[in-house]
Amino acid sequence: MFEIGDYVLNATNGICKISEIVELDMSGDKQLKSYFLLRPIEEENDRVYIPVDNADKRIRKVITKGEAQAVLDRVPEIEALVVDKEKERETRYKEAVRSCEPDNVVSLIKCLHIRSEQRAQAGKKATAVDERYGKMAEHNLNAELSFVLKKDKQEIKELINKML
Repeated sequence: MFEIGDYVLNATNGICKISEIVELDMSGDKQLKSYFLLRPIEEENDRVYIPVDNADKRIRKVITKGEAQAVLDRVPEIEALVVDKEKERETRYKEAVRSCEPDNVVSLIKCLHIRSEQRAQAGKKATAVDERYGKMAEHNLNAELSFVLKKDKQEIKELINKML
């Protein structure tokens, strides 16, 4: 599914390039296991190791240019994430970010945009949870779209904000 040289998205590290497959003993039980060695494009000196046997749960290939444009075209139609119970808020945010699916991330960004406006009208600031997941969601979405469409991240951010 993944090959050396592929660009992939990881929720924690953003866009990475698979640089090699290595055999490591990460558990200390002297059993070697295969890992993809990822190099984040924004932090090329960093190294991220993803087990080959469950990589599809932790990374996905970067979307194509056509898929990126389709995401931008769908932004106005994507429904905002709805969180019914306050206790579920962080879990739902985390699920959206970790999914690495652009529509889920846009849904979260829309939810946070609406929530920010409501809180501002009530004279309240954004919560730390809202800010943390908002930054992660925006960073990953903007990074992927700017990488694929070869545009500046700020330009992508402004374009999406206009559509919100």
